[in-house]
Amino acid sequence: MSAEQTATTEYPIDDRRELVGWYFYDWANSTFSTTVVTVFLGPYLTSIARAAADADGMIYPLGIPVAAGSYFAYIVSLSVLLQVFFLPILGAIADYSRAKKLMLGIFAYIGAFATMGMFFLQGERYILGGSLFLIANLAFGASIVFYNAFLPEIASPDNRDRASSRGWAMGYLGGGLLLFLNLILFTNAAALGIDEGTAVRICITSAGLWWAIFTILPLIRLRTRGAIKRLPPGERYLTIGFKQLAHTFSQMRHYRQTLLFLLAYLLYNDGIQAVIALAALFGAEELGMPQGVIIQAILMVQFVAFFGALAFGWLAQRIGTKRAIMLSLVIWTVVVTYSYVMPAGVPAQFFLLAAAIAVVLGGSQALSRSLFSLMIPKGQEAEYFSIYEISERGTSWLAPLLFGLAFQMTGSYRIALISLMVFFIAGIVLLFFVNVRRAIEEVGNEAPALV
Repeated sequence: MSAEQTATTEYPIDDRRELVGWYFYDWANSTFSTTVVTVFLGPYLTSIARAAADADGMIYPLGIPVAAGSYFAYIVSLSVLLQVFFLPILGAIADYSRAKKLMLGIFAYIGAFATMGMFFLQGERYILGGSLFLIANLAFGASIVFYNAFLPEIASPDNRDRASSRGWAMGYLGGGLLLFLNLILFTNAAALGIDEGTAVRICITSAGLWWAIFTILPLIRLRTRGAIKRLPPGERYLTIGFKQLAHTFSQMRHYRQTLLFLLAYLLYNDGIQAVIALAALFGAEELGMPQGVIIQAILMVQFVAFFGALAFGWLAQRIGTKRAIMLSLVIWTVVVTYSYVMPAGVPAQFFLLAAAIAVVLGGSQALSRSLFSLMIPKGQEAEYFSIYEISERGTSWLAPLLFGLAFQMTGSYRIALISLMVFFIAGIVLLFFVNVRRAIEEVGNEAPALV
């Protein structure tokens, strides 16, 4: 044994009690994505910024002139940009110190308390709202890195797809349940004697409370495994993080199949994220859907995606993970194509489109996570999953940029949306050439019976 390592207890994998605890972190944190980011915070923070704006509609955070209507988008972009630099360093530190569980808890509660702090967002406090969201979104991304990095440790290769899919499914169920309760509160605010702004602040705060309460279960049930690396003399965790990150990027050159998969994932996931982010805009502006219909569709997506994630986990066990992901991308392409000819003003067809998206939404993301977990070296899980996370977040501007350019040139949201097909088609083509078994063998892992 190296002088820089000490042995720790090895625990069995595929332990049902531990897996259920892991699933519950998806249940805990997904409320931030649904209640806070997707539904309530954007419009509310924008209204706060507009209340503080001058006659020209401008605000001046840190002296920088910003259009009030663009403030939330800029804060989201800034939080994503910071994650690109922030997450890989944390991943390297976590792998070196074997502190994934501790860091999962720290960042989960930073995010949860920042979210609860948004209860005090009112009046003209747009700086407070932007700062709290920046902290919460950074902490959310960091906690997901450590959460994902547990997957190779607690689930065997043959059980990885099932475990990942159940985690995603639990996330959609938890996020959908709290969103349902919050929509009841929001729509009945007047009857309860509270104004709309107070109702929004209660809904946002409830997401932070939910996140904090249900994070307790994974922290109780997840176990720390592997060897704990001691810092060499004169080193600090921060410097080790930078050095380990540099080593990881250098090492990845030798794992060409893993790199090819990351490139495919970067492309098709960018398309997925763009459709999710822009579907409400498309429904409102191009199809003429009322806000109530759009919110109901978002709520429906959460519950249908629960079953979709489980269904694709089951499918991967029968046709292989790679084929199941490729099938989901074909369905994504069909959905985007249908949106081009979809008639306006027909809520039933909008709900049908949303349901089709929901079926493949959880499956494509859950199976991508489990497949990647097989392609990374043991002992570097957090490090590689931080790169996986920023491969999603660091390029998430590409598809929206194409969407925006297509609309600017044509004036049609239909053409703008169908332009996103290029990301799904390119992802399918690159994924076709990924040799999954070779990728798994290159990093020294055990391949499942069917990949």
